[in-house]
Amino acid sequence: MAALPARGVVVDIEGTTTDVRFVHETLFSVARRDLAGYVSAHAGSPEVAAARAAVAREQGVREEAVSDGALAAALLRWIDEDRKETTLKALQGKIWRSAYESGGLRSHVYPDVEPALRRWRDLGVTLAVFSSGSVEAQELLFRHTTAGDLTGLFARFFDTTTGPKREAGSYGKIAEALGMAPGDVLFLSDVVAELDAAVEAGMRTVQIVRPGTARDAGGRHAVAEGFDEVAGE
Repeated sequence: MAALPARGVVVDIEGTTTDVRFVHETLFSVARRDLAGYVSAHAGSPEVAAARAAVAREQGVREEAVSDGALAAALLRWIDEDRKETTLKALQGKIWRSAYESGGLRSHVYPDVEPALRRWRDLGVTLAVFSSGSVEAQELLFRHTTAGDLTGLFARFFDTTTGPKREAGSYGKIAEALGMAPGDVLFLSDVVAELDAAVEAGMRTVQIVRPGTARDAGGRHAVAEGFDEVAGE
């Protein structure tokens, strides 16, 4: 059973607080379904303009050469490739907002997550999220969960504008933003490469092993099968 540090806990989402299938089968399907219509209806918006610029850079063409149809096709390909492209994530967040606010979408969280987060918060621990999804998408997910609105439990949300999830520098920036030494922060994730980066930055780590998660073979990280196994000191 892993020990909980006194000051901060940062959680991953996909495969950690939330079933991977909800992200890939539900959220991504909503994004695929609505993306072309959103691009066409909001062609002049900042998020669509940023995505068009990113696609133009990748294709080596001028932005005006990327039609709405070509942009939608490229972004759909990026979704299928699970690209961690910040402009795509921002656009997905806008699409998901409409689905959540219509009442037709609720987020999955594992049953051990909500009570553990509340217990840690009540102990005075600062809670934060670090996910490849945009901050907007993170806030939407935790606002509309099957366990209710959990956004008030978190002090900060971090996305890839902070840095890649597999680079140590990102975790150093998060600790600094939280006003803590990295060693006072525990990072929870299912992905070993992310945990390795957090350790390199000086954070403590626990791999959350959900059904289907590949366990850390190197023994570098403590392991828990749920948040209820991450114990207080």
